[in-house]
Amino acid sequence: MAAGFEPIAVVGMGCRFPGNANNPEEFWNLLRDGVDAISEVPRERWDADAFYDPDLAAPASMNTRWGGFLKGVDEFDYGFFAISRREAATIDPTQRLLLETSWEALEYAGLAPDGLAGSATGVFMGMSNWDFSLLLAGIPSRGATGIARSITPNRVSYFFDFHGPSLAFDTACSSSLVALDAACQSLRAGAINLALVGGVNVLLYPYLTVSAAQAGMLAPDGRCKPFDERADGYSRSEGCGVLVLKRLADALADRHDILGLICGTAVNQDGRSNGLTAPNPLAQQSVVREALRNAGVVPSEIGYVEAHGTGTALGDTIEMESLSAVLSEGRAEGEICWLGSVKANIGHPEAAAGTAALIKVMMSMRHEEILPQLHFRRVNPRLKLDPHFRIPTSRRAWPRSSQPRFAGVAAFGVGGTNAHAVVREAPVRVPVRSPVERPIHLLTLSAPTKTALDALIGRYTAYFSSAPNEALADICFTANAGRSHFEYRLAVWGSSIEEMRENLAQADYVKRPRLRRRRRARNDATSVGIWFSGATAPCLNQPTFRKVWDRCAAFVWERFGKDLNESAAMSAFAAEYALGRMWESWGVNCSAAGGQGVGRLVAQCLADDLPWTEGLTRIAAQGTPEGETPVTGADRILEVGQDDWDSLLGKLADLYVKGTSIDWQGFDRDYERQRVILPTYPFERSRCWPDANELRPLPGPFSAVSAGRN
Repeated sequence: MAAGFEPIAVVGMGCRFPGNANNPEEFWNLLRDGVDAISEVPRERWDADAFYDPDLAAPASMNTRWGGFLKGVDEFDYGFFAISRREAATIDPTQRLLLETSWEALEYAGLAPDGLAGSATGVFMGMSNWDFSLLLAGIPSRGATGIARSITPNRVSYFFDFHGPSLAFDTACSSSLVALDAACQSLRAGAINLALVGGVNVLLYPYLTVSAAQAGMLAPDGRCKPFDERADGYSRSEGCGVLVLKRLADALADRHDILGLICGTAVNQDGRSNGLTAPNPLAQQSVVREALRNAGVVPSEIGYVEAHGTGTALGDTIEMESLSAVLSEGRAEGEICWLGSVKANIGHPEAAAGTAALIKVMMSMRHEEILPQLHFRRVNPRLKLDPHFRIPTSRRAWPRSSQPRFAGVAAFGVGGTNAHAVVREAPVRVPVRSPVERPIHLLTLSAPTKTALDALIGRYTAYFSSAPNEALADICFTANAGRSHFEYRLAVWGSSIEEMRENLAQADYVKRPRLRRRRRARNDATSVGIWFSGATAPCLNQPTFRKVWDRCAAFVWERFGKDLNESAAMSAFAAEYALGRMWESWGVNCSAAGGQGVGRLVAQCLADDLPWTEGLTRIAAQGTPEGETPVTGADRILEVGQDDWDSLLGKLADLYVKGTSIDWQGFDRDYERQRVILPTYPFERSRCWPDANELRPLPGPFSAVSAGRN
């Protein structure tokens, strides 16, 4: 492999595609099981019978009644995104889909969305559809922000408070891969540190479907049949996909579960070909070569290509000839490059097609499997397929080996804008374990409503029931530090995944000793006072505690020639002072401190009224201090003394569910942790759609035709 650009790591992804594929795992299952997600046009979209004509003889007709459709595009969790129902009804579903899917992608990456506010995060989204605007009978409200494509990525940036570039890309079917190219360039240039990139497409109005059908582009049976001799057009479909990108070095430093690497991308244009919409084979070859060059990859290293593969006889033929011309170079006999196209399963989601292809490729690499091509029976004789290229007809293993696996992803816009990406398998994830570990771990879950929290608890209960192949410490770290925290809160702690599952499964029915659940009232005060009881405290096996304890022990030995444990008062002071500093490292900054006995001195030291060395010196000179210092000015009291891990986590859980802000990164800073993939937030969607009088009674320019057919 030659030298190329720095790889860009994909650290998170979210998606919604036809066939109820509402996350990457469900999407993979759909593809693995060979599901055909195409269905008849739902009646709520348009009346397919009013436009259907198998021979396209009538004007404004379409030769298909099929497509790939999402369920519930009229629904939206408007309250979660702080939007009124009335305004939400006037916002294009593409904007709403991107908001929800972006949130899910960030959670998939183990990144707390609210922790990214103000960051140099860029949003790069492909979209080419304006159906929602055609549905509206009147003048759009709010300056047309609900329907403008330019606003779609801006709405994402606005909600999350991202300060990086926020750009919409419309190059038709190559839009999301063109967006990927721009995002990778921005990351490599150092202009941003994180990128959300993807595409979205929703079919609400028959205008473009009729146009495509009249141009002879659509398959009458509604199925894309890439590479097959029966290829006779494509099927339009919907979908939304979002990827979260970081520079590889940053992703490794932040201990992400990397999903794949974008090694090289390229974009070019057909220029003057046989027609505006006619492909240019030389331009297609050129974009593949440039992507390979940028990736530092030679053609023979590509083991799989997720082709544009719409199932049009001309388009497939030119694409295969172009790929063969480039990727057959340098291949030894028997070195195979497999070909596939996700469009056979879900149809052609147009501006979201490139993202769907990328997710398929990365999931194939993750599961080490190449899937059979749906709707493929016999190769189209016009393809002139090179012997090195094959189309899989059964599931095939695609295991890791001593050499990295590479794949290509292709996309071509109808107007001639071509894009290509070279994807490399993710680096091998080596589990990390801390030399020192807690015996018990704490997990927090939260939501803005009780019903959403109940649903989230259900998702985690199911997750724990599936015996996840992840360390409990990593699960808890990701859930605590990689999620935003809301009003309805739950905290559960335990020593095993099974104990966590049992507690969560009974969260509403049984009072569990290691579970706390509460709504944080909006007017809950959050100031915390710490009270040191002066009792002999344990010497915890916790790194921050140990550092402070050892510092006290070294001081006592050097100054007084004594072992710290020889003096009960000194050891109690050191333990309580270390506990106080440990709580501070967890983000519990106390507004007041008090105590009795040595706790009085500890309180003064933590309040910076007395150096800790002076506290130990006074104890050495005077023995155990008497009396107590009261707590004043705090809404909650945290008592520190003889705490074991169970007691500590119980106190932390109490503070959390009552609304105290915890530094969850700090809570695990002393340990080796990795981000893992966990269940995402369960949105509470409800219907948000314009009233009937706000919609066109019949589909605009087709009103006369459709009225006559009805």
